Amino acid sequence: MYLGLVCSGVFDDRLDVMLRLGLTGGIGAGKSTVSKILSELGGVLVDADVIAREVVEPGTPGLAKLVDAFGDGILTSDGSLDRPALAAKAFAGDESRTTLNSIVHPLVGARTAELVDGAAEDAIVVQDIPLLVEGKMGALFQLVAVVYVDAEERVRRLVGQRDMPEADARARIAAQASDDARRAAADIWIDNSGAKGDIEESVRALWSERLVPFEKNIRDGVTVVAPPVLVDADPTWQSQAERLVARLAVVCGSAAARIDHIGSTAVPGVEARDVVDIQITVSSLDDADSLAESLRRIGFPRIDNITSDEPEPGYGIGGEADPAVWGKRIHGSADPGRPAAVHIRVDGWPAQRFSLVFRDWLRADADAAAEYVAIKRTAAAAAAEVDDDIDAVETYESAKAPWFDGAYVRAWEWAEASGWTP
Repeated sequence: MYLGLVCSGVFDDRLDVMLRLGLTGGIGAGKSTVSKILSELGGVLVDADVIAREVVEPGTPGLAKLVDAFGDGILTSDGSLDRPALAAKAFAGDESRTTLNSIVHPLVGARTAELVDGAAEDAIVVQDIPLLVEGKMGALFQLVAVVYVDAEERVRRLVGQRDMPEADARARIAAQASDDARRAAADIWIDNSGAKGDIEESVRALWSERLVPFEKNIRDGVTVVAPPVLVDADPTWQSQAERLVARLAVVCGSAAARIDHIGSTAVPGVEARDVVDIQITVSSLDDADSLAESLRRIGFPRIDNITSDEPEPGYGIGGEADPAVWGKRIHGSADPGRPAAVHIRVDGWPAQRFSLVFRDWLRADADAAAEYVAIKRTAAAAAAEVDDDIDAVETYESAKAPWFDGAYVRAWEWAEASGWTP
């Protein structure tokens, strides 16, 4: 009933020191089971449905406001809220729906903020939100986890375990987000199709192998270093990048002129290191510096070493880098499950423009893309002889460098011939 209600007043800066997991899934998928396990492991559970009921219990200001707005007909004989009666009135038109939202949203937002603000600074906050995908709230969390069960199995569970009429179960499933929409929103896909109890092992692994290390990395300012090993092109790289771009956009606000997916993972079908490169374009390096702490809080600490699969000045492309025009700031990912490099560059400076033209050139020229893959394979083979991950990355970048002197010129020749604009 309360689509989007958890957004109000919840995601202010004071909460960004914590790891926030948005948990969702279709009706009957077992989301409550997952949230219970995470809570038992130490997660601070904030359940949107529970809060939505809590703020309109008998005797609360919320219920009194609803009665003032919609009349005594929304109450049962014992004075509690008659939800079907409220729905019949509140969803009769846009004005009444707006009235409902104006009453309930601030109350739920305030209560949610209280619960999260009361958690320890090193907490892992699990926000259980049934309509997270429908409300497009994924960008407000460091991670989104979706609990999945096939629609037909969900119907069987709803009918068999909740005594819900089959037609009602199907109607509710049809009214929610599709599995494709949930996949696009999910950083973590939890398949609950197995026997009862099977899911606990996977949730415990998620907690110990990703959530706990991620939270600690944020606190300590530690980033994930992916070894220079090439993998086959992953068709989900684009959707993964889109989720990162959306989160970065929330933090950067007007400081970012644009945010782009760049590097090899932005070129469909190309082998690459499993590192998603993102470029934030800003007006000045001072603006880049002003974003450093906010980026750290959402899981992107600033780093000095280059750990991406993207060309850099000083590693080819025209020889020595002039910091006055090639300078940038770089942030890495603290998430063990998603290595990433966030490059912050000044609008119009050579590296900012070249990152975009290089990506688009490889997208348009299959021969150039294949040539680059061959160079990377040679570089990866050289890096494989180096034990230390950071040293291996530097070896990998250095081995690619000579090729970029020619590639820089060729990419701009393509841009001029094609009429390319950023």
